[in-house]
Amino acid sequence: MRAVRRFGVCTAVSLVVAGLSVPAAFAQSTLPTTPIPSPVDPGQPPASVPTPAPGPIVADAGTLIGVVRILPNTVPSGSVVGDPDFEEQLPKQAVAEAGMGRAVAQANSTAFFAHERAVAEASPFGVAVFGKSPQLPVGLAQAALPDRPEPISTSMQPPSSPADQLVKLSGLNGSVHARWDKQAGPCVSPIADARYSMGSASAVNALPEGLSLGGLLGGGKPTESGTGSLLHVPDTAQAHSGVELVDVPGQVGKAVQATSDLQLAGVRLFAGTPQEIRVDVVGTPRLTATATGDPDTSTVDYAAPVLRVSRGGEELGVLDAANPGLDVSVPGLDKRVLDAGVLRLSVGELKQDVVGTEVRAAARLFDVQVLRGHAVGLPTSLVQASFGEQIVRAGAPDGGVDCTTAPAPAAAAPAATHPQAVQPLALTSSGYYAVPLFWTGAGLLLLGSIIVAALPRRRA
Repeated sequence: MRAVRRFGVCTAVSLVVAGLSVPAAFAQSTLPTTPIPSPVDPGQPPASVPTPAPGPIVADAGTLIGVVRILPNTVPSGSVVGDPDFEEQLPKQAVAEAGMGRAVAQANSTAFFAHERAVAEASPFGVAVFGKSPQLPVGLAQAALPDRPEPISTSMQPPSSPADQLVKLSGLNGSVHARWDKQAGPCVSPIADARYSMGSASAVNALPEGLSLGGLLGGGKPTESGTGSLLHVPDTAQAHSGVELVDVPGQVGKAVQATSDLQLAGVRLFAGTPQEIRVDVVGTPRLTATATGDPDTSTVDYAAPVLRVSRGGEELGVLDAANPGLDVSVPGLDKRVLDAGVLRLSVGELKQDVVGTEVRAAARLFDVQVLRGHAVGLPTSLVQASFGEQIVRAGAPDGGVDCTTAPAPAAAAPAATHPQAVQPLALTSSGYYAVPLFWTGAGLLLLGSIIVAALPRRRA
């Protein structure tokens, strides 16, 4: 009993100290901060240097293989404002969502930091729970300046985790390449290029018993064949995004082009069950924005594929521009469930606009929405999945980008003969003293309580 009492005393004091440390840490975070000092080495280059001509240019290309949302539009959105009326106007979010296969290429000659002029990123997935998105230590990125003569590539197999019940990926590979010449600027090829590929994927691998759609979803561990999963991508899928300069007929200056490519052979729904539905993608969706510097000649091109939907070898319908939607009923394996749900498939819409000399576009391959059946009784769809989300943007100067003459070097910042002395900030807050004193007292309190609890008591 004495040992238990000592352990209880130590634990209680530790919890008190930990609880008090929360407001103290918050107070410390609100203290004034010292500004970033000047470089100690007079010859050290600044964080940002002026960009020489040609330019300015801006371009983005983003490709996402797919994103899955569980119980979409059910979680109220929060805001930092804290106004309930304002939060009511925000769109509701999903209970959980996971993205699969992301490739991003960016170029911006006006970026403040030199290494942000060209950026390429590739990542296997991202997750969000109740609208909160934790950062995951997976992915690949490269930035320039300095110029990167070679791309980098690696496999990106994430470790096993509880997130596998939502999305399970395999055979992951990524490659990124970012270039920007110190003198020629964007007159390199490519400026930014990102690729991501996966061998297979399964999504929505486990749901509660009441949401298992009449026994169609097994709810066990994900399998290579996709059996028991709502969505399964059996073949290799690839997302590719790129930014480069291209020649334009009748124009000396080059155009800025952002391209998004998606390779996706097809998707299987309820794989391995008698109700398996195949969605085969005929063609490769490709979205391209080309900015010439003239709004009249800047263009958006989109190669829209055709989707064939079949079950048990029987074609259920074709999705294209003329037939953008299709509903497919899903009988359940459980005989007590007459209608396990309805699959609503729809082709994504192409959106585009031109703002000045900048052209933008966004497209989506297709959406799958699982609507509730008679025995489920939920006020919303169970699952919503989107495949092939593509976004491009490109902007060029008037007349295009002139790469025929070498631009003059940017003027170097004058180097000081002596390092600039950094003046310390005035002690304008008592927090400068309160925080160290708090931690000193908290440490002594914890040490004293441990000593008192550990020493044996004297009996009278």
